[in-house]
Amino acid sequence: MTRTINVAWHQGRAMSTIKLYYDDPYQRTFTSTVEECRRRQDGFAVRLAETAFYPEGGGQPYDTGRLGDACVREVHEKDGEIWHYTDRELLPGSAVEGEIDWERRFDHMQQHSGEHIVSGMICGRFGCDNVGFHLGSEVIEIDFNYEIPEEEIRRLERDANRYVWENHELEILWPTREELETLVYRSKKELTGDVRITRWPGADTCACCGTHLRRSGEIGQILLLSSMRMKGGTRIFLLCGSRALAYVNRVKEENDTVSHLLSAKWDETSAAVKRLQAECVELKVRENEREFQLLREEAKRYEGAGHVLLFENRLSPDNFRKLVNDVMETCGGICAAFTGSDEEGYRYCIGQKDGNLKDFTKALNTALNGRGGGRPFFVQGQVAASREQIEAAVKQLYGA
Repeated sequence: MTRTINVAWHQGRAMSTIKLYYDDPYQRTFTSTVEECRRRQDGFAVRLAETAFYPEGGGQPYDTGRLGDACVREVHEKDGEIWHYTDRELLPGSAVEGEIDWERRFDHMQQHSGEHIVSGMICGRFGCDNVGFHLGSEVIEIDFNYEIPEEEIRRLERDANRYVWENHELEILWPTREELETLVYRSKKELTGDVRITRWPGADTCACCGTHLRRSGEIGQILLLSSMRMKGGTRIFLLCGSRALAYVNRVKEENDTVSHLLSAKWDETSAAVKRLQAECVELKVRENEREFQLLREEAKRYEGAGHVLLFENRLSPDNFRKLVNDVMETCGGICAAFTGSDEEGYRYCIGQKDGNLKDFTKALNTALNGRGGGRPFFVQGQVAASREQIEAAVKQLYGA
């Protein structure tokens, strides 16, 4: 049977830096001796005899905090030695007081413990593997090599939260090599040396070097935000603990605002939005009918008028083009229409039934610092000129 051994004894034998966070992941302060301090381009790298700072690894971010008066910005492990990247130099051989950013550490433990429970349940239920894990600053991403149905994800969320509320206790195991060979556990790679196993009884058994909570109840809540298909598998986005609470509060605040704006009850906002969307569709239909009527009137107004110059800001882009198309069919000349302002510039559409506007467009763009093009009888573009300049240039070209 796998045995639990004294973690400090285990560390002292296997690691260069004693890892206090394995003895007690809830330890916030500690005293240690500075073994080495190296100057770096952006600060210093400090190695201690023992540390409570967790280094980046296994998908879990590093701790931050302070060593004496020095700010610990990053923590990384190399060949069993843990290096603290600080903004100040620390004297080798001196004693130093360390303090980790507990809010950051506890958040990481909530997210990491919740991820293990979810991953263990998914892999156990579907016989798949967790092939990717990223604990980001905002959300957790987990990748599985199995396409998980959406209805199963909702069921998994309920089961994971039920496990949280049952307040199971975490087990930490350091099995011998012989015991490891018979132990069923999750791991993304072949492991050598001493292997640390974290077990959430009935949910997950996994090789893991990260920090975890003592009991599942400390996670509080697991929220599966969404999922997406990718490369024959599934990526799940989730939040745990304080992140889940903050997300729910943000959603509630947004829903309260929508509820107030729509004069709807908090649990009837979606129905109110659907009614508003229907009203918007009806208004757009009416607006299009009004614009179509305007187009018919304009086309009739310029019937047989010859060359026409229009400035029109009331129409949508589609109907602006349609206006030019309708007028050019009846005016008997060139229809040049502009929309915009002197401050922001003007867009244009120019059309001539059965015409060739190549030379006209080239001359217009040259005169008004414009650019554009299209078919021989219909062109679009924009100019950087005032309305007065446009009127003068077009009238000159019409008279040419």
